[in-house]
Formats: sequence, structure tokens, C-alpha cells
Amino acid sequence: MGIGVSLILIAVGAVLAWAVNASTHGFNIHTIGYILLVVGIVGLLLSLMFWSSWAGPGYFSRRRTVSDGPVGGRRTVIEEDAGY
Repeated sequence: MGIGVSLILIAVGAVLAWAVNASTHGFNIHTIGYILLVVGIVGLLLSLMFWSSWAGPGYFSRRRTVSDGPVGGRRTVIEEDAGY
């Protein structure tokens, strides 16, 4: 579940919990709203916690190849980008 789906669940849950004034037999609309609200908040928190792991390894680093001398020896330099 992504951030967008979580925000939609939070919005729909809030509307059902606090803005709908209907009564039905068999299930409570307000309870469904609170359940959707909680599921949306948990999904949002999990999405934010795992945000950096979804980018994959090396997402915040740059790879640069440097040539050492005329022989053609090559080395790879990994520069960490601390801008995240």
C-alpha cells in the first residue's frame, strides 16, 4: 500500500466516521469508518518507514569511474550523497 492509497483510506474513513449520519441494520457505518481510518494511518506510517528501502540500494549514491594513467587502469569511486 502506498502513500496515495493510505491518504484515500484516511479520507474515506474520516468521512464515514464523522460526516455520515445514517443508520443501517447489520453493520455500523461509523465503525467501518474508524477501521478504514486506522488502516490508512498504519499504512501511511509503514510507507514512510520503508520509503528509503523502496528506492533500492545505491539510490542515494553516485558511481564514478576514474582512469589512472596511460596504462588504462580503472577504478570505481563511490561517492555518498548526503543530500537526502
